Amino acid sequence: MSVSESNNIRNVALVGPSGTGKTALTEALLHEAGAIGQKGSLGAGTMVSDHSDLEAEHGHSLDSSLCYFEADGTRVHLVDTPGAPDFLGRAISILPAVETAALVLSAQGGIETGVRRLFEAARDAGLCRLIIINKIDLDPKGLPGLLGTVQEVFGKRCLPINLPADNGSRIRDVFFSEDGGETDFSSVHDAHTEIMDQVVEMDEDLMETYLESGQNLNPDQVHDAFEKALRNRHLIPVCFVSAETGAGVPELIRLIRKLLPNPSEGIPPRFLKGEGEQAKPVQVKPDPEAHAVAHVFKVVVDPYAGRMGAFRIHQGTIRTGGQLFIGDARKPFKVTHLYRIQGKDLQEIQAGIPGDICAVTRVEAVHYDDVLHDSHDEDHYHLKSPKLPPPMMGLAVEPMRRGDEQKLSEAIQRLASEDPCLAVEHRANTNETVILGTGELHLRLVLQAMKDRFGVEATTHPPTIPYRETITGRADGHHRHKKQTGGAGQFGEVFLRIEPLPRGDGLVFENAVVGGAIPSQFIAAVEKGVRQAMEEGAVAGFPLQDVKVTVYDGKHHSVDSKEVAFVAAARKALLDAVAKAGPIILEPLIEMHVSAPVDATGAVTGDLSSRRGRVLGSTMLGTERVQIDAEAPLSELQDYPSSLKAMTGGAGTYTMALSRYEAVPARVQQELSEASARDAGTG
Repeated sequence: MSVSESNNIRNVALVGPSGTGKTALTEALLHEAGAIGQKGSLGAGTMVSDHSDLEAEHGHSLDSSLCYFEADGTRVHLVDTPGAPDFLGRAISILPAVETAALVLSAQGGIETGVRRLFEAARDAGLCRLIIINKIDLDPKGLPGLLGTVQEVFGKRCLPINLPADNGSRIRDVFFSEDGGETDFSSVHDAHTEIMDQVVEMDEDLMETYLESGQNLNPDQVHDAFEKALRNRHLIPVCFVSAETGAGVPELIRLIRKLLPNPSEGIPPRFLKGEGEQAKPVQVKPDPEAHAVAHVFKVVVDPYAGRMGAFRIHQGTIRTGGQLFIGDARKPFKVTHLYRIQGKDLQEIQAGIPGDICAVTRVEAVHYDDVLHDSHDEDHYHLKSPKLPPPMMGLAVEPMRRGDEQKLSEAIQRLASEDPCLAVEHRANTNETVILGTGELHLRLVLQAMKDRFGVEATTHPPTIPYRETITGRADGHHRHKKQTGGAGQFGEVFLRIEPLPRGDGLVFENAVVGGAIPSQFIAAVEKGVRQAMEEGAVAGFPLQDVKVTVYDGKHHSVDSKEVAFVAAARKALLDAVAKAGPIILEPLIEMHVSAPVDATGAVTGDLSSRRGRVLGSTMLGTERVQIDAEAPLSELQDYPSSLKAMTGGAGTYTMALSRYEAVPARVQQELSEASARDAGTG
């Protein structure tokens, strides 16, 4: 079977927490459609999605996986995403590749913060949304309550498009037909009426026809209104399924084929041309005859097979043998081979059309979020990408074997190039190479990948906390740099004023010198000296931030004034001003969402309080788990993963994100200042 038109393509991402059965559902859909002969086993590593040794070892998805099936002339691309909190970013990063995000929930699970963040990210990305309740055979009596929770969290527009029957062993459709059979809760008629009422509201003519016909419309008549309701967030269909028993799987395939948007029906991708404030929206259409435009949403680097870039084609046709530019590169690369992805297998194809998800290999210049195109008319195009969780948890790494420094650096850089939520920093003040991820599991798997894929092992230790310094008041600073060594001398004098800025504003440098007191050719040197001092810090050696510096006067010498003199003078003048401006040390404050068994609530909240944390509230997740929302300083959370594991018997999970920077307590500031002074004395 071949699919030659974009209208016959559907792109769906399965998102949701771990344990909801996204991978098993992917396997069931592939099997039902005939794409695989039998459903695989995670433990045996025979599943299409979770095929890696690490995924088999951990028992759940660790990265997004791509696959597809064809049914009745429609090709459905599926993206199976990881559900662990540490890999929320990996799930969000693939959203630009699809039109629909399907949130998979377990009949036995609750709705944690990570679930909400995922669904909010899908909404912000402009995607149509679907909710799939899996494992209905395990708790059929709890389904009405779960549907009620879904409607409470995501709104009354979450309406069932089918209903479970016979204790979750089968599914009754409520949209395509009204067979009037018994259901486990509600009724076919009531559910049909409710969803039809919601859909026809999108079209006045259809509403009139609906009322005149006695509410008797067939699905073809309401198709366009249904699509509009999805795009306008007026409807989020809810369907029921059991990947294990197969109940609801054929119905889900029919729903995907007949009701979910094709590439021309989804909300158009938000492409921009240009950078920053100059960027302007541009229209990209699913026209196979137009210039090719594709977006790279996933990169995998293999030490033997090279780099693979997976991309979604939004416009035009990409063919084997053609040429593509990457971003604003002047030189194109040749598409030697073009692939469709089926789990770990690559299936070679000759061409991809709008809506297709394809891949190229051995193109070293391709990176995550790149735009591929075949004409310079599309230079500087980029996609407004979803906001990813910032990498906050860090480990300082060193090679275990001497001489492996370069090997370690290359491995880290390659892993960072395929993981948009992994960052690498070299901190000059502490001479540390720090890898930053979204959690303890994320970093542990990065270290494992370094060893397994690139053959390099590392020792680790907690990195220096990224404290910052700032000021609380206004002050003036002054320094005269004068040096005479035989012949040539050095002279520069700087007067400046500093004042605090709001958190996050960084450095604002202003030149208010008049009359040539500091010649214009030395102003850059003054700014350089200011920035050096900002980087070095004034209290405990941490970078200064959120300061406005105004240089208003100075002196120069016609012979002895040099750049180096004004750099030194500006640096010392800033330090002089900071000492008088009420300098303080800031620490990163972390927003936390901890999920734990109910009986561990007291231990978790008590532990957070002992870490200078502040508990902000809690939410019940079903009957057995609770979510605790809190804030705590990053410096107090270095051993939190192991502590939480001990308190909850391994059943606790958490997410972290930077909230803001706040002043440290006076005691902590004194300790940090004294430690910095000791280090300086030792040095």
